[in-house]
Amino acid sequence: MKKSIFYIAAIVASSQLFVSCKKQLDVNPRERILETGYYKTPAEALTSLISVYDVLGNQSSGYLTKVNILSAGSDDHFAGGDSPSDIGDLQTINNYTLTSTSGAASHLWGKGFTGVYRANVFLQKVNGAGLDDATKTRYIAEVKALRAIYYFDLVRLFKNIPLLTDVVEPNAMFDVLQVPADQVYALIVKDLSDAIPNLPATVPAASQGGRLTQGAVHAVLGKVYMWQQKWTEAAAEFALVNGPTPGASTYGYKLLPNFADLWNVKNKFNSESILEIVYNTTSDMGWGTVGSREGNVMSILVGPRNYVPVNSALAPDYISGWSFLPFTKDFFDQIHYDPRNKATVANLDSLEKANIVTYKHANANTGYFIEKYAGRTSTKAASGQLELNFGQDMYEIRLADTYLLEAEALLKSGAGVGAGTKAYIMFNAVRARVGLNPLPVTMDNIMRERRVELAAEGHRWFDLVRWGLAPTVLAGKGFKAGRNEIFPIPERELANSKILQSKEWGGTK
Repeated sequence: MKKSIFYIAAIVASSQLFVSCKKQLDVNPRERILETGYYKTPAEALTSLISVYDVLGNQSSGYLTKVNILSAGSDDHFAGGDSPSDIGDLQTINNYTLTSTSGAASHLWGKGFTGVYRANVFLQKVNGAGLDDATKTRYIAEVKALRAIYYFDLVRLFKNIPLLTDVVEPNAMFDVLQVPADQVYALIVKDLSDAIPNLPATVPAASQGGRLTQGAVHAVLGKVYMWQQKWTEAAAEFALVNGPTPGASTYGYKLLPNFADLWNVKNKFNSESILEIVYNTTSDMGWGTVGSREGNVMSILVGPRNYVPVNSALAPDYISGWSFLPFTKDFFDQIHYDPRNKATVANLDSLEKANIVTYKHANANTGYFIEKYAGRTSTKAASGQLELNFGQDMYEIRLADTYLLEAEALLKSGAGVGAGTKAYIMFNAVRARVGLNPLPVTMDNIMRERRVELAAEGHRWFDLVRWGLAPTVLAGKGFKAGRNEIFPIPERELANSKILQSKEWGGTK
């Protein structure tokens, strides 16, 4: 589904709880669409549905996204940028000096609760929109699943959060209480389970690509069970997504034969895509509207700064970028001789040494940049502020991810993992796709495979926390056990409210 640029004034609350990722419209107040007069037609219901989806790909006016925040905090990347103060909110997660006033925490909190609030408004109002029963049932399923996705991020990132299933009125917004994480997970599982039978098995990519399907929601539910360490339940969900053997998914999912094709901008909604965040080149985002339109800011963020081709015949057609999120030398050593290296890493170090290009050695430079999202002259927008309007989609979940998770869930559930077992076949299908020989299914092998296969896609930080390895692996960055596994609740959410800071961050909750 093409992400909307229509926003309803009513679904951005005045409360600080929900304002953090508000998208502004400079409009005449007489032309403002009010919530009291909305949700009256099927067209308005569709626009509202799109607004709930829109939060999936939210980007802040400070260039923050879920993926770049969590990447900066992982062992695979440095924050980078032009200097140690460039986009300071990424620097503070890179070196774990973030506090409750950090923009990174505020962005993630605001993104999640904006999604929850929009979902709750939709669910409250949809009955009056004149939809036929089948359409309404599907829309409700999509919105419940989206609400679950937003809550899943919130509970993983903050743990101690409010659980809102209805619209909070202004006179009650400061009385909201947090609930135990188990209650949040119970709603997540219920919302996802309720949604699945009312979603289509597949959707036509050309007209509905990006909308939720049964397979996507089974995949999300499998991930939820992984975080709850319900290994058998997780394996069962991933089995429904993956099928009995590679390429035999009920939902038509298949690994792409060529790993690099996953990041061809013309290859949206391919057979490996399960849940995809959609961007485009036509929304004309400019410097005054950063974060409020539909171009992917990652493409300019991760490109090498002051990039200049010296030998134009051999130089890649990268756009000069801002040098954020360079890969660490440790990560490059892991992937250097792996077949996925070239499609993952833009190796400016080698290009410069060969006198093919020059670029600025900016903050924390290693010479190894993200190839997957790199902006190119061949993929830039035809109009608007070219740096901000790349149409590179990003995967929230793709099939290689669920193959590896099924293998892990089976291993941890005590199922057989030897040659010929489901775990062995799924794990090694990911390796076979890139021409690598089979390996035994062990946690060490799974962890390395996830790191290399899913690099720069926003999974590494979550994986390290989920595995209990973050305090050891990220110690050199300043990660502290019993603290940095979650983010601090933003300070402005605590003011004049009953929300309490987590104990990990000096609070009482």
